[in-house]
Amino acid sequence: MTPVATSTGRHRRRSFGSRPPLRRRAVLAVPNGMTFANLFFGIFAIVAASRGDFATAGLYVVLGGVADMLDGRIARATDTGTRIGAELDSLVDVISFGVAPAMIMYFAVLNRNGWDWIWSFGYIAAAAWRLAVFNVEQAGRAKKYFHGLPSPAAGLTLATYYWFSQTSLYTETNIANLPWHQMLRWVMLALAALMVSPIPYPAFPTIGIRSRREIISTIVVITVVVGMFWVPREFIFPACVVYVLYGLVKTVLFGLVNRRTDNDPTMITEDDVFDTTRHTTPVVALASAPRLKVSADSPMPEPTSSSSTRRRRRRRPRGNHRPDRSNDSDSSSSSGPSGE
Repeated sequence: MTPVATSTGRHRRRSFGSRPPLRRRAVLAVPNGMTFANLFFGIFAIVAASRGDFATAGLYVVLGGVADMLDGRIARATDTGTRIGAELDSLVDVISFGVAPAMIMYFAVLNRNGWDWIWSFGYIAAAAWRLAVFNVEQAGRAKKYFHGLPSPAAGLTLATYYWFSQTSLYTETNIANLPWHQMLRWVMLALAALMVSPIPYPAFPTIGIRSRREIISTIVVITVVVGMFWVPREFIFPACVVYVLYGLVKTVLFGLVNRRTDNDPTMITEDDVFDTTRHTTPVVALASAPRLKVSADSPMPEPTSSSSTRRRRRRRPRGNHRPDRSNDSDSSSSSGPSGE
């Protein structure tokens, strides 16, 4: 009975090694499920906008933003992030925060009979390019800053404008007197330019009470959550406008376009210690390498060339000339002792 049990145990171990356990597969499905929920809300927003229900379309884009915020955090918290999940998330974001807001603007604001659809095309193209660059530079990494305006912030700015236009804060103030139908075209162009720009925008802040920055970040997060759930129609659009202007004004005042933050963890990662694709040693590895101690009396080491260390091959003489070894063999046989 013991050998059978042992063989059965080995068989089970091999079967479990070939495929992850059921609980592990269930955890892997949670982030992808949130990504597909984001896709569902993005498609539903386009359908609602085509039917003229712009308020519902804006709600679906907001729900897609919540799902997009949760999928990445769940993947990092459960250590289930994959390259496929990162690529899928960006493809879905093109639809939820690129195509859906552009279609809401097309059906609600732009002229359908002329060439106004080109504004929607420009915005969608910028969102697609921005997400492609994000996949190369920052996807799947912990970050404090985004390189360019994030597509969810740009999409929520356009999608929640109709919500804000139906509130008393809009209709009972001088905001309604502005030429919004002409301004929104340029707003779309400005958002598209900011998405493909190198302007740094802050990512989700770190929550805590250990420092002044963490305390301020915690207050900001609590304010955003309360505003989104308490007065979403009056809060989300102005909050998105403030976020868009914050990165732009900070860049103009402090000149942060060509300067990267030293504390940004996306600049140096464990994968950058040695790049196996280029076979080069980065600056970080060179800085951490031990230095040679050379005294004044000790001679300096001579540089070694790669050609001297290589094994030299024996060259054959040119032509058909070969050394004649018959004389050597005859002389050796004649000079040797005789059998007699």
